Amino acid sequence: MEFIRSRIETQLMSLTGLSLGQLDLENPKGDPGLFGPDSVSWQVHGDFSSMLIGGISALMLQALHPLALAGVWDHSNFRQDMLGRLRRTSQFISGTTFGSRKDAEWLIEKVRTIHLQVVGHAPDGRPYAASDPALLTWVHVAEVSNFLAAHLRYRNPHLSGADQDRYYSEIALVAERLGAQDVPRSRQQMSEYLQRIRPQLLCDERSREVLHLLLNAPAPSPLARPLGALMMQAGIDLLPDWASALLDQHQSPLQRRMIRAGVKRSAPLLRWAMRNGSVQRAHRRMGLL
Repeated sequence: MEFIRSRIETQLMSLTGLSLGQLDLENPKGDPGLFGPDSVSWQVHGDFSSMLIGGISALMLQALHPLALAGVWDHSNFRQDMLGRLRRTSQFISGTTFGSRKDAEWLIEKVRTIHLQVVGHAPDGRPYAASDPALLTWVHVAEVSNFLAAHLRYRNPHLSGADQDRYYSEIALVAERLGAQDVPRSRQQMSEYLQRIRPQLLCDERSREVLHLLLNAPAPSPLARPLGALMMQAGIDLLPDWASALLDQHQSPLQRRMIRAGVKRSAPLLRWAMRNGSVQRAHRRMGLL
């Protein structure tokens, strides 16, 4: 059993930002970072399965904004290195959530510097800049709304409404440090924001290409391929109905029941195997079992 556990964990860790080896989440001892172990952000971001599903759904949702997508399309090698993009995004999220304050601030400043170089024009001629506060807010909303939705579906459906609002209020700090403005800080504000931005979203050729790349992303091993396919479908299932319609992704009620049942059966295995993920390392830094 130990061999199986270690094998699963090794494959899972290869997908995360920890595989980049740039952060030591176990030091310095006692440093709570930006949020600390009592935060809702540690709860929501601490489960590998729901974060993976939420992240997949967030990428699909982000691809519906032409200006946000243009920046990634023109200044990223994600089409050639999807796994690298996943690792770098994972590193930022885990580092700003679970890292020491110094590491979190280093990551934020690093991304801010990169954003200043990401400028250009979308296919329709409109200028874009990754440092645009409105685009930063959109990217943040697409991520955290899906992280929370996945957490409620697959980890803790009983998380109180007050704690859900607290999560949005806590995690807004990272977006604001990056330069985002008018960041939603509650479920009500999040709902109102998504309603306002929907007229700006569309599915074009680039959006469909991103979806194709995600659905056909190579698995780190043959054993991981079925699980990866399940997680992709769970990401589609997590999308709001209007976003699924824009992406032309339709799942029957039976398919959705099977996807959710499959995730709920596999998630405990992944939690059992993951002993050295970001949240476990951060707990050790804080002297917590």
